[in-house]
Amino acid sequence: MEKPKRQRGRPRSQFKESSAGTLQSLDRALAVLTSIARTERITLSDLAREIDIPAATVHRILTTLQNHSFVAFDDDRQEWMIGIEAYRTGAAFLNRSSVLEVGRPFLRRLMQDTGETANLAVPDGAEVVFVGQAETLNPIRAFFAPGTRTSMHASGTGKAILATMSPRSLEKALSAMTLTAFTHHTRVTTESLDRDLARIRGRGWSFDGEERYAGMSCIGAAIFDETGEPCAGISVSGPSVRFEPERLAALGDLVAQAAREITHQIGGTPPGGASGDSAGTAPVA
Repeated sequence: MEKPKRQRGRPRSQFKESSAGTLQSLDRALAVLTSIARTERITLSDLAREIDIPAATVHRILTTLQNHSFVAFDDDRQEWMIGIEAYRTGAAFLNRSSVLEVGRPFLRRLMQDTGETANLAVPDGAEVVFVGQAETLNPIRAFFAPGTRTSMHASGTGKAILATMSPRSLEKALSAMTLTAFTHHTRVTTESLDRDLARIRGRGWSFDGEERYAGMSCIGAAIFDETGEPCAGISVSGPSVRFEPERLAALGDLVAQAAREITHQIGGTPPGGASGDSAGTAPVA
């Protein structure tokens, strides 16, 4: 009887891989890490429910991440949170980001010129992530910790980025977006959002009038990369009582000017005709 032929090539990996060619165990670990980062603190049972992975599996992943200091455990509250190594990893990205490096002095200047908190954010899917801030000394002020996320459609920076995307990029972004109502001012229909984006294109800056947080307003403008696509945004935010209608155009001019200067410093190219010279000439509402 003939001996069975030996299979050629490397033996199959003991790790189960998904159809996309990724390691399932690593996918799960990253899902755990991302969920903790979003919630800041979370119990094991809540985390397992959120990512739909058995609690025993989640605990093994957490223990592994804890051994490498990517997560930490609060014994008193029985909650998991981000560890120091995750912070160091994120800080490495921020340190290499030319937008953040170039933008820091502009954030400080914008804060001083407006008296409001200045923010820098980058797009990530249907959200923007805040990566830099110059906090005003006003006792009542806005604050967004680095890593804070917010939906594009309810954000001054996010809407500024959406308004300046190419038609194809905008269509892709909107198709992946849920127009959640955070306040009664949030734009929750595509028609309302489209009209707002058209106004933003016309004047060169966006206005978020309590669309994400009641009592808080924001003005933003997009920063462009070398291809002319928006790669980040800069904004000022604060209590709505300080964003009076007669003050909006002046604030918008300052924010748009900062965005243009950062774009120039990083070697970016504004889209044709988007010079912002008409800032303040279009209605806000």
